[in-house]
Amino acid sequence: MSIRTDIPDRDHPRAVLDAEGVRDAYRRWAGVYDLVFGGVSAHGRRRAVEEVNRLPGTRVLEVGVGTGLALPRYRPEKRVVGIDLSREMLEKAATRVREERLAQVVGLSEMNAEHMAFADDSFDIAVAMFTASVVPNAKVLFAEMSRVVRPGGHLLFVNHFAAEAGLRWWVERSMAPLSRLLGWHPDFALSDLLDPGAVRVEAIEPCQPAGIFTLVRVRNQPAAALALAAE
Repeated sequence: MSIRTDIPDRDHPRAVLDAEGVRDAYRRWAGVYDLVFGGVSAHGRRRAVEEVNRLPGTRVLEVGVGTGLALPRYRPEKRVVGIDLSREMLEKAATRVREERLAQVVGLSEMNAEHMAFADDSFDIAVAMFTASVVPNAKVLFAEMSRVVRPGGHLLFVNHFAAEAGLRWWVERSMAPLSRLLGWHPDFALSDLLDPGAVRVEAIEPCQPAGIFTLVRVRNQPAAALALAAE
């Protein structure tokens, strides 16, 4: 099933997400996240880390690291920093790093992905798995990821994007008013994250199961990203 790059007829109510709403949602999810989402998201997470591992550069930022499900998959030579808005999720990630002795993980920080504390060009790669539809403003997320990644580096996203039609499209639209309770936007479109005409999208790859999630790889162009955030 193909994904929608825009939703021009989005006239249904859509609950607004804010940072506190996201914290509340993932405080509820933290204890059962691995059990509920770990399996269904495993393939997309694995593909994203495979891409990170094959790309040049060792400085990696994982945005929305959550409970750290992806952390054991990074190659030993990578130097991974993970950030998340949920302290409860980060505590579980820290336990995973300690128990599994993940030397490639060099930092975990509680941080708002739309207002990162990192300097410009701090990383070679930034990856956001199942995060873009969670933040209040995905284009600001994109701009911040672009800012902290060096020019010519890579931004990777794995996310659910809205369907074009059919039962899934109807379900996504129907669930949109529940965004704040769920902690993400079910009707999230690629255009909510970036402008495919202005951004250098290198790959768009559907992921199992059944193409529910999509891997998007972008070559970093900071000026284009900052222009998007200013719209």
